[in-house]
Parts: sequence; structure tokens; C-alpha cells
Amino acid sequence: MNRPIVLGIVLVTLFLATAPVFTQTPLAATDKQVIYFGVIPRYNPIIMYRSYQPMMDYLTANTPYRFELKLSRNYHEAVEFLQNGTTPVASLGDVTFAEAHQKFGAEPILKPLNADREAYYHSYIIVREDSSIQSLETLKGKHFAFGDYHSTSGKLIPYHHLKLHGIELDDFSSYQHLESHDAVAKAVLKGNVDAGAVKDVVALRYREHGLRFLSISDPIPSVPIVVRKDAPEELVTALKMALLAIDPDDPRIGQELIRWDPEFSHGFVPAAIDDYQLIFDLTSNNKTGCGLGCH
Repeated sequence: MNRPIVLGIVLVTLFLATAPVFTQTPLAATDKQVIYFGVIPRYNPIIMYRSYQPMMDYLTANTPYRFELKLSRNYHEAVEFLQNGTTPVASLGDVTFAEAHQKFGAEPILKPLNADREAYYHSYIIVREDSSIQSLETLKGKHFAFGDYHSTSGKLIPYHHLKLHGIELDDFSSYQHLESHDAVAKAVLKGNVDAGAVKDVVALRYREHGLRFLSISDPIPSVPIVVRKDAPEELVTALKMALLAIDPDDPRIGQELIRWDPEFSHGFVPAAIDDYQLIFDLTSNNKTGCGLGCH
């Protein structure tokens, strides 16, 4: 056989062998041990499944386990699932991770990168595009929507951000807590509230539907993938190897990542407890809740 042809076959074989795979035969998947992967309800259930199932499929194809998504009804239940062992691994928010770490020693292992390949995100305060509200100061006397009590970008960070600008909860005509970032965005668009707080990916998703950004927070440490303290070492290693292998610039996998939640489609880096010191500091006055003493 011609030597250049042989060399080409070898190079193609090596190229394919080193690429992460995104599909697997049903038989191979069903033979594997099932691992339930928990996640806080950032969006409505339909969007949650659509955004996170591709990641479960990838992990199943690239680890010795079959990963199944375990949704929770609220942020607190996601922590409970991790605590009682229903889920040995979960994607939590910064506040729910801090709660899980303080309660039962949960540990962060990975954190996602944003589109700029940096490990942080932002909280946005949003209004309707046609709103007369032009500054944070003019939110006084208005109706405001936060996310879940335990949400980092939907409650903790915007609460402190507003406070730094001289706005207390009592300054609102009314305020409420909704179950997800999607619910907050829709409440603002429908005019049920004058303004609300959501995470960046949700603000950007709904901007074309008529949202305007009133304020953007300082950088927030990106949301961690968390494991139980007693999670099997081989499981943790498999998760790290599979997710750290993702290179969004690799044309072999870039198209597949389009189907992932945008928060997780730009790769991962290792995470450490110290990365979340800001969150521990902000929640230090209430170690079992959202850190605001509000419930």
C-alpha cells in the first residue's frame, strides 16, 4: 500500500480515537450503572430537559456510567437530593452549593466557562423595553420580582446590588419570589411586575422579546458541579475527565455543544471551595438559608 495512504489512515484513526463521542448504542448505555445528576430548577421543566439532556447523553457516552437527569421542584429540594444520596452529583447555584457544603460537606469539582472563556457570570436587573424606569433609583415604589429564595443571581446578588444603590426591600411597592429565572423574565414582559432579577443567559435569551437591561452586577463565580463528600473517586475522576476534555473550538464537537445549555457550552475548568469565598461571606449571617434572614 502507498505510504502516504497508510499514514493518512493512521492519522485519521488517531484523530477519531481522541475525540469525545456524543452518541452510544442503547445496549451499551443500559448495561451501565445509573447515576442521577441533580440540577436546580433554573428554567421551566421543558427547557431544563431540552438544555441538560444533551449533557447527560455526552456523559453516558464518555464515562462508564449512564447519567439520568433528576429535576427538583425547587432549589432546596435539589440540595436535599444531594444530601440524602438520591443524586451523588449536581449542578447547583453558588448559594445552594454554600448551603450544601455547610450542611454536609459537599465539594465543588468543576465550573463552566462563559463565552469569553472566563469562569464567572452576571446577574441582570431587567425591565420592559418600553418601561419608563431608567435607573435603579427609580425602582422605588415599583413592583419587583426576585427568583427563588436560594438563587444567587435571582436573589442574593441583586439584593446586595440594590442595597449598595440605596434601595431596601421596603422601598418597593411590592416584591415577590418566583420559582425560576424564566418565570421572572415572563412576569416582567407581561407587565405583572415592573422589574426583576435574572441570570445573564436568561436576560440575553429574552432580550429579543422586549426586555431591556437596567443594571448588570459585578462578576459572580460560575455555578459549580458539586459532588457528595463520599462520592466514589472513580465517579469523580470520570466526570472530570469527560468534561475537561471538551474543547468548544474543536469542530468535531462544536456543533453538538449548540444543543447544550449556553451556561455549559464553552468548556469547564477545575473548581475549588475558595472560588466561592464571596458567596460564603455574603451568606455568613444565615448558614442554612439564602443568607438574607428573610425566611
